[in-house]
Amino acid sequence: MLYLVPSPIGNLGDITIRAIEVLKQVDLILAEDTRTSAVLLNHYQIRKPLSPYHQHNEHRVAEHLAEQMLGGKKVALLTDAGTPGISDPAYLVVKACIEKNITVECLPGATAFVPALVNSGLPMDRFCFEGFLPIKKGRHTRLLQLAEEERTIIFYESPMRLVKTLAQLREYFSPLRRAAVSRELTKKFEENKRGTLQELHDYFNKKPVKGEIVIVVAGKN
Repeated sequence: MLYLVPSPIGNLGDITIRAIEVLKQVDLILAEDTRTSAVLLNHYQIRKPLSPYHQHNEHRVAEHLAEQMLGGKKVALLTDAGTPGISDPAYLVVKACIEKNITVECLPGATAFVPALVNSGLPMDRFCFEGFLPIKKGRHTRLLQLAEEERTIIFYESPMRLVKTLAQLREYFSPLRRAAVSRELTKKFEENKRGTLQELHDYFNKKPVKGEIVIVVAGKN
């Protein structure tokens, strides 16, 4: 059996009781970064074998992991923050398990884009999640397509590329398009900044930025 276990996006208290129970009962925990997961597991006194599972090795190990589960092992997959599979590795091992009729169970829990969307003040009845934009190839085409999107749009971004991305969104969408930027969600220095794309670009262009970033942009009116 494979369990997909969401991990806190910042505050370690944002893990469910059920997630802790599952992590304590499985035979093996897959971790995107074993050092990051060790902090969470040590906090809740969970002592289980850890094995790395990330974007650089998932093609190689997914089938092997499925074979272990066919042999009776219960496995949990943790990513560094949030729900496995949402801009994080999980797809290949889930696909391998389904093909071999291995039970897959995804626990509900933390996902960064949900509080960012709800906190943005933008329409949330219809939205699309884009995750990270292509860094190079396909970026121009994607932005042209999204400029016509009428639903609220959600992006993930790194602090190093935030200002560049805001500048491009301003260029492709409109400087006056409403948006919100959330960073360090659930942490001590959480920040939620709302305004036009022009205002947000000007604001973050004047200050150093740290932490995980979620950008929420209003759809085309």
